[in-house]
Amino acid sequence: MSVYDCTVTTQPGPAPDDAKAKTHHVKDKSGNTVGFVNALPSFGRWKDISLLRAGFIFFRYRLQGKLPVPDTSHAKIPTAPPSFLPRRAGHPTLRTTWIGHATFFVEFPSGFRALFDPVFEEKFGLMSPKRIALSACKPADLPALDAIFLSHNHPDHFSDASLKELIARFPRVHFFVGLETGQWLRQLGASAVTEMEWWDDANVTLKKTQTATGGEKADGGADTISVQVSCLPSQHGTMRTPLDKDTALWASWGIKSGGKSVWFAGDTGYRTVPEGTDELGPGFDALPKNHHFKQIGEFRGPFDLGLIPIGAYHPRFMYSPVHASPLDAVEIFQDTKCKKALGMHWGAWALTSEPIEEPPEKLKEALKHKGLPEKGLFDVMPVGASRDD
Repeated sequence: MSVYDCTVTTQPGPAPDDAKAKTHHVKDKSGNTVGFVNALPSFGRWKDISLLRAGFIFFRYRLQGKLPVPDTSHAKIPTAPPSFLPRRAGHPTLRTTWIGHATFFVEFPSGFRALFDPVFEEKFGLMSPKRIALSACKPADLPALDAIFLSHNHPDHFSDASLKELIARFPRVHFFVGLETGQWLRQLGASAVTEMEWWDDANVTLKKTQTATGGEKADGGADTISVQVSCLPSQHGTMRTPLDKDTALWASWGIKSGGKSVWFAGDTGYRTVPEGTDELGPGFDALPKNHHFKQIGEFRGPFDLGLIPIGAYHPRFMYSPVHASPLDAVEIFQDTKCKKALGMHWGAWALTSEPIEEPPEKLKEALKHKGLPEKGLFDVMPVGASRDD
């Protein structure tokens, strides 16, 4: 049975001049980093609102009827059986399988196999809604796994139960996470964790060994696999408990291997939209946008494929700082210089107030508004579907 040992070397990568100031770091009086912040104008006033105040605003809006719970009783989210590659190498394309929500399984032409924000459960917490479209598979169904990339530690992206199961099945799996995130993974049993800062790069080398492990099947593959990983900015936040808000760093990820590249946005906002603002109305384009995405395109792009959120956006005055709308997603797609994209972060749970099946239709409208083709450029897939690029 062939498996791979992984070695990782990290270093600061090419970065824009304004990255050197590290304005997303919160420092104490001694200059030590004690947390992180969205410091750009695109995050608006929310950076100054406490967790308690945000909770008060949420419940006030809910009582006022501004945050209705969508009816999911008749929702029909398209599904398909997943199709994984039978062997690690010998396929010239990049195969991407949408497991559901923000979870993707990506198989690179080099044989490198990566999993993004894995959550397989029907409920991601005791108080969470039930999943509308079930996960396309279970961890046991994955043929092999080299790395897991986590955008942040919110429970719909960072599931203790799923991660424990994955660690048990693939003991050698290597985690790539933002700063100060490794502590939770080590508590779950992870043995290989690389924490990274925005604009850091990692050179990853996988070398074949014959040592048996519990999860992987013998599936051939090259003796050595090379991967370049980039930890990149996003606009979101972190929190595992009410006492650790934004003490860990959120991130997006760029991965290149075997001549193909992917940018995984994770969970992100793009601009803060004031209440009553029409996304297609006058003045909307003048709202401050997060310029990091253009920098990602300039310093790490182009990418063959972007995995970009299109759901959990309504009402915009509440969620726009941290969740992209379909129109935001199209602009992020253009900024980051992705050649093609797939929409995610919809169809699993009713997290916000838009109808559960609305995001794909709004995506088509956004593409049309931007003068882009409605099919073949930025698409959505059924849960479980795979495609080759």
